[in-house]
Amino acid sequence: MPDSEALADEVFAVDILSSEVAFEGRVHAVVRESFDYNGVEIVREFIRHPGAVATLVLDDDDRVLLIQQYRHPIRARDWELPAGLLDIPNEPLLEAAKRELAEEVDLAAPTWFVLCDVHTSPGGSDEFARVFLARGATSTGRIFEREAEEADILIRWVLLDEVVAAITAGRITNSLLVVGALAAHAARTTGWSSLRTAEVYDVRPSH
Repeated sequence: MPDSEALADEVFAVDILSSEVAFEGRVHAVVRESFDYNGVEIVREFIRHPGAVATLVLDDDDRVLLIQQYRHPIRARDWELPAGLLDIPNEPLLEAAKRELAEEVDLAAPTWFVLCDVHTSPGGSDEFARVFLARGATSTGRIFEREAEEADILIRWVLLDEVVAAITAGRITNSLLVVGALAAHAARTTGWSSLRTAEVYDVRPSH
């Protein structure tokens, strides 16, 4: 690839020989597919995921809004960004992010940008997530009723530089928080000029 060509993932179509749902869960399904890759039949299982959105809320003092909640697969209460599933059919990504922000931390924001897109574990899942940046957040004026692991969410405002320091020290590991905070840290060095406008950029990747 020439150095002048923009760095980008390459969509690569293969012939799917068979596809079946091996397990259907409440949120995720495990899919088993057989496909032809360079003349060789390969079988892979992967998690089919509805997708997700997350929001890095940044205030005028350069603080990030973090939440802490229990995550059973890793047996930890990790620090995260407000986030949620794309589980409403045809809901735009930005609207999903606004909905989740209100549901998880009772906030609304007037200004939104796209920070980054990420496939969280491309070797084992088709999950796609978009991380937004929100500015000017204020209270929605109501408290959303939360249950299960969300019932005892903790909220904390932390300087962006402190979040990045915690990432590089290995003290926080949530993937969307890590990529979102590092993307915000990088965007800040450009005066935020590298950000994509959330209102007009709402394209999901095709598989």
